[in-house]
Amino acid sequence: MTTRDRHHCQFIPPYLIERLQPPPLVERDRQLRSARAAGPRTAPQGAVGGAAWVVHTCSNTAALPGDVVRSAGDPESGDAAVDEAASGIEATLALWSEVFGRSSFDGQGASVSVSVHYEQGYDNAFWDGTQLVFGDGDGEIFGRFTKPVDVLGHEFAHAVTERTAGLTYQGQSGALNESVSDVFGSCLKQRLLGQRADEADWLIGEGIFLPGVQARALRDMAHPGTAYDDPRLGKDPQVGHMDDYVDTADDNGGVHTNSGIPNRAFQLAATGIGGTSWDGAGRIWYAALTGGHVGADADFAAFAAATVAAAGDHAEVVSGAWKEVGVDGSTSSGAGPAPGASSTTVAVKRSGGFAGLTKEGVVDLDGDDERAGELRDLVVRVDVASLSGGTAGADRFVYDFDLCGAQCRVPEQHLTPDLHRIAQLVLR
Repeated sequence: MTTRDRHHCQFIPPYLIERLQPPPLVERDRQLRSARAAGPRTAPQGAVGGAAWVVHTCSNTAALPGDVVRSAGDPESGDAAVDEAASGIEATLALWSEVFGRSSFDGQGASVSVSVHYEQGYDNAFWDGTQLVFGDGDGEIFGRFTKPVDVLGHEFAHAVTERTAGLTYQGQSGALNESVSDVFGSCLKQRLLGQRADEADWLIGEGIFLPGVQARALRDMAHPGTAYDDPRLGKDPQVGHMDDYVDTADDNGGVHTNSGIPNRAFQLAATGIGGTSWDGAGRIWYAALTGGHVGADADFAAFAAATVAAAGDHAEVVSGAWKEVGVDGSTSSGAGPAPGASSTTVAVKRSGGFAGLTKEGVVDLDGDDERAGELRDLVVRVDVASLSGGTAGADRFVYDFDLCGAQCRVPEQHLTPDLHRIAQLVLR
């Protein structure tokens, strides 16, 4: 993964978030963009003094990393999100150290910076290249993103992938990037529960939804596509076999949708090998990720071959798991065009995020929509040709704009203030 690919790996897929939540408030987003424009930080502020981890609070602003609340060795703070993050990161570091022999995400004992209470009603969690960041949820659909420990484990694994295979966050390599995070998030959860692979529920993000939402979790590794079916969320769109592979321009090529295929392969391998997921298939997946045989643009077939090569006596079980999900060769995923619009309309599509939902909107500037006047002023200020777009990070939103016929795709972290306001108006 190149430097520009490494930042901003979010948990909720765009196709879910965009259905439920408008973009963050303009001022908060402007503050975040300003911080991002300065480039990646060499070390998270506050993560000093040799502490294995430091938890900060953003106090419901977008200012990162926020104020230090608790560090390794400190007693509980009484703040549920802070203490969940603290216990989660301690358990995560223990998993990677005690099972895989890896010291922190970089393998060299880097202090882990964690920020909670990010923005207000923020429905996501992400790794931004230097730290883990968690929202509190909107209070209607989502609760705290620190509550399910596998969410934290998922985001931490993005940091490990960044420093090892560096899987590009697009198409099949992006789906592998997402799946690897689900794999190690699930290993973490099962280890804390003391479960064997055949005892586990294989749910990702169980407990993240609030009462009244018709959902068991965000994803089901054993049965992709069955985690939720709710009037507000829609139906879980994940697929679990190559026959159902989704070619789409949304969500960086459907990374959260198609990750169900390698997720299912891991679950089959783990239960086929027996014992615990972290000591069995988990060690094999880690060896494949770090063995130098998986390139940044690896497809499912390439990653499958690496796991079979690392499986030793379990090679037949692992090979059979991949064949069960239809992985015998490569299938490419493409990027489609931006949403269509006529010369008098402004259209916006938002995809990505940990939940992977998509949200779309269109405003006719010649109509009587109350938003048309402000949008006209904004559109004339945007020079689409000058927008470089940039590369999306894991679990971050991606926006497709059609501004009266001029089209562009811009990752969340590269939105200009004018584009952010356009998205806010059209997707409100």
